[in-house]
Amino acid sequence: MSCNSSVTRVHVSSVVQALRTPVHLMPCEIEHNGPAQVSQYLTATTKDRKHEKTVSFRGRGLKGQELSCPQGYTGLVLKEINKTGSDQEDRTVKVSSVFDKLTYWNLETAPNSDDTVVMAMDWPELAEAIHGPVED
Repeated sequence: MSCNSSVTRVHVSSVVQALRTPVHLMPCEIEHNGPAQVSQYLTATTKDRKHEKTVSFRGRGLKGQELSCPQGYTGLVLKEINKTGSDQEDRTVKVSSVFDKLTYWNLETAPNSDDTVVMAMDWPELAEAIHGPVED
């Protein structure tokens, strides 16, 4: 049995310099790391029902929903400073941008409460209820 004992260090000072940018979580792998002109390639139209967004990306229909980070939390987009050769080596990252909401996209079906990303946004509140102080 192997144990991954690598460490990831975050340059905390980079949080202050990070820009607040729109974030899109796509249901695919895009072989690009870095900024993209999202508004040029992904223009969403908002439907009146349930704040649902629809878009076509490379000919495929996507349905999305804007999700807010849990209260008291801020999302971070991290960028690795020096890429390591393996996942066993220590890593150093910096904060390239921050966000308080993101657009979560599904292929063909609208996001719903059973999606892991949607459930993850509820976890801090649930964890507080489970692990918080008990009043007599």
